Amino acid sequence: MDWSHYRFTSVWDVPAPPDAVYAALERAEEYPQWWRQVRSVTTIDGTSGTARFRSFLPYDLVVTVRQSRHDPRSRVLEATMTGDLEGWARWTVAARAAGSRATYEQEVVVRRALMRRLAVPGRLVFRANHALMMRSGRRGLTARLQGV
Repeated sequence: MDWSHYRFTSVWDVPAPPDAVYAALERAEEYPQWWRQVRSVTTIDGTSGTARFRSFLPYDLVVTVRQSRHDPRSRVLEATMTGDLEGWARWTVAARAAGSRATYEQEVVVRRALMRRLAVPGRLVFRANHALMMRSGRRGLTARLQGV
């Protein structure tokens, strides 16, 4: 088993219409405005950019993200990542009775040297750090879309 390999799934129930949720998620350059752990997003071109993340643990992760799927009809966004994390991430937004369900899936291998050295003893902490970041993102998106 590669202890530096992670697969995450997070489900966000958001009290806003699916098209509004999808529209907010497709504007990654605005994530730092509502998701405090996304410290910066710098656009490179129309389909790629660089993002810097920092959650509870005292380190930043920097990745280059390249859009691989943008499907407004199915409300699916998918991207590949290189840098401190290498792999892919996908948002899928669906309608629910009380708004929307946004499902985030991610499969990555950690490339950052310190995290690789701490892969076994730090695995639970790294997973908890990710969960805290995702919980904060759900709250931020919900607040941003209040009243939509």
